[in-house]
Amino acid sequence: MKFKNLSLLALCLAIGFVSCKKDDESEVTVVPPRDRTEQQAADMDSLQKYLQSHYYNKAEIEAALPNIGINDIKILELTGDETVPDGYELLETAVGAPIDTTYADTEYQYYVLKINQGGGYNSPTVADDIQILYEGFTLGDVVFDSKYYPDSNPLDLTSLIPGWRFVIPKYNVSESFADNGDGTVSFSNSGVGVMFLPSGLAYFSSATGSIAAYSPLVFKFELLQMGQNDHDGDGVPTYLEGLTVNTDEDTYADAYGYLYPRYDYIDTDDDGDGVLTKNEITVRTVKGASVEVVKSEPLDADEVLLNYIAKNSEGEFVGTVIKLYDTNANEIPDYLESDIKINYSL
Repeated sequence: MKFKNLSLLALCLAIGFVSCKKDDESEVTVVPPRDRTEQQAADMDSLQKYLQSHYYNKAEIEAALPNIGINDIKILELTGDETVPDGYELLETAVGAPIDTTYADTEYQYYVLKINQGGGYNSPTVADDIQILYEGFTLGDVVFDSKYYPDSNPLDLTSLIPGWRFVIPKYNVSESFADNGDGTVSFSNSGVGVMFLPSGLAYFSSATGSIAAYSPLVFKFELLQMGQNDHDGDGVPTYLEGLTVNTDEDTYADAYGYLYPRYDYIDTDDDGDGVLTKNEITVRTVKGASVEVVKSEPLDADEVLLNYIAKNSEGEFVGTVIKLYDTNANEIPDYLESDIKINYSL
């Protein structure tokens, strides 16, 4: 199961319920979502109680670093008068202070147990594809979804619950991987942790599968690899375009005729000037013997070195540089300004 943001589905369902009437024309009562700020306070209380009543196998994990996976993390509940055993640590102590963020015009806090940063030289952005192992469970320690073995199906962070977009980009991918010769692949020194999310950074008011509405959730995760996303193939990666920016304010209709914003990351002509975005920028590659050499490449005016660096078959590190022309020096790239129509590909 993918952790998709169900807010759009919830909105559609709410509209559908409001529209439907019984034969006697009486309206169906729709219960509005809870206040996000009030629910966040309740969720933080629940998360704190969970952290105060659970511990993990700290000594075992530290002894096995850096090659740790989600199956190595054991989270146990204190029962009765039990105290935390030697070699273990209370989660409340291990996670430290909560992390602050803002989502849906609400101030949120969440917790992360950091196990391993990851030894790779790339970290995903909020818009990238990730190859990841995970286990998701409720505060009742009931597992509702998991992925314990790598496969060929990446997850797109833009389609996942918001908490993942806040946490996963803070980690690096695996340092290396090896083909085991039996159809499986082993990864070493991956980014590993556990996130403790309030419902507002998960599914909030939307119940899904065995997850009840307004449920705080816990996820163990092991970040293996990433791929940079350019959802519309216009040459500008999604993380530079943003997920809610719509420069020319255009729309598109679905199969039912409903209109939706055509955000820049799914728009091949972001400013609507008739010149495709990919023709209003130029791209070049940079090669070097190390990541540091690539990152030290001198850049011309309006050039940007993209965050993802690859490694080719010859062992060279390869970066991508795009030039976002700004001919009138107003700090708005030409591809976002409809009054400027220059095809730089010619």
